[in-house]
Amino acid sequence: MKEDNKNAEVRIDKWLWAVRIFKTRTLAAGACDRKKIIINDVAVKASRIVKFNDVIFYKQTGITRQYRVKGLLHNRVSAKIATDFVEEITPDEDIKKYEAIRDDAFFIRERGTGRPSKKERRELDKLIE
Repeated sequence: MKEDNKNAEVRIDKWLWAVRIFKTRTLAAGACDRKKIIINDVAVKASRIVKFNDVIFYKQTGITRQYRVKGLLHNRVSAKIATDFVEEITPDEDIKKYEAIRDDAFFIRERGTGRPSKKERRELDKLIE
């Protein structure tokens, strides 16, 4: 349900989960712990309270995604409804860059060559981070 009170309090991990940026609240809290969630140039903890019109930066696979808080949610809702509470303001160039990195990461190894070596695994992990 939509919160009528713009001053209502919602934790950042709960909001990220409710608007479907993360599949689970645990993943959202983990991103906060790894300092991947930034508000006002400060890496935030999972307990940080989100406010209406905050801009949230999420460091993800070579780019930083940007979201604006349009409403506060306490519970997870359907994907159609969740779009009313969040606005992605990431520049189009960054989204295209992310898609290129994501697509290229899966074509590095040829099919049937077996498991990656330790060195290859580290190189793949660097691409993904």
